[in-house]
Amino acid sequence: MDKSVFSKAKEVIQEADSVLITAGAGMGVDSGLPDFRGKEGFWKAYPYAKKLGLNFQDLANPRWFVENPRLAWAFYGHRLNLYRNTQPHEGFYILKKIVESKNNDYFIFTSNVDGQFQKAGFDEKKIVEIHGSIHYLQCILPCSEDIWSADNVQVNVDMENFQALDPLPTCKNCGRIARPNILMFNDFSWIPTRTESQEFRFNLWLEKVIDLGKKLVIIEIGAGKAIPTVRLTSEKIAKITNGVLIRINPRDYDAPKNINAISIPTGGLEGLKII
Repeated sequence: MDKSVFSKAKEVIQEADSVLITAGAGMGVDSGLPDFRGKEGFWKAYPYAKKLGLNFQDLANPRWFVENPRLAWAFYGHRLNLYRNTQPHEGFYILKKIVESKNNDYFIFTSNVDGQFQKAGFDEKKIVEIHGSIHYLQCILPCSEDIWSADNVQVNVDMENFQALDPLPTCKNCGRIARPNILMFNDFSWIPTRTESQEFRFNLWLEKVIDLGKKLVIIEIGAGKAIPTVRLTSEKIAKITNGVLIRINPRDYDAPKNINAISIPTGGLEGLKII
């Protein structure tokens, strides 16, 4: 691997005034979280889903909360417990040191719903969770626009039969089944207001970066092409701010020619450690 790529990335970070961290599913892999890439990766994490012939897209669908809430909460309850018990890896703290060296002039844009950035001590008000968060709930209907914390919710899962046990989380207003405030596939009942508030704060920050002519570095970690929201956001912002994108990804490390980009073909933690 070309070592000069790392020294160039290091130089760009040192010269930057502001930092945008963009992160996809690959960010969590180094913390030991499952990689849902492809059917096999998903089925390895959820053997029962293989038995049912369901892939990630099939299972991450709000219809299960209506048709089979025990199955839906087996999947999301297991993930909620997993994310609660997972400690953020060292890469989060390397990023924390980087943003502290810039007077905390940063923002985070992530498709992850695991809350790991908050757990690592990043400011809740400087994070966009574009697909929502598993740590918040809403009604399945929904009967209102309410979104509330899942902190007091415990979901016990019988992993052998892949069934959530009673009591299942319920809506605090109408008593129907509750669901995570996460944007799922074919989802027409997700309440986006929490994410929209995050995006509003993010856009204000970005305007300030542009208005003050600050040098922006975008550090993107583990954002794949399957659902390219994070990649496209990184590229768009690199273009409009004339910033530099550092793309860290073991497989999808290529970047368009019309932006300033540095490609680092490694996993997130490895790339951050070398930088």
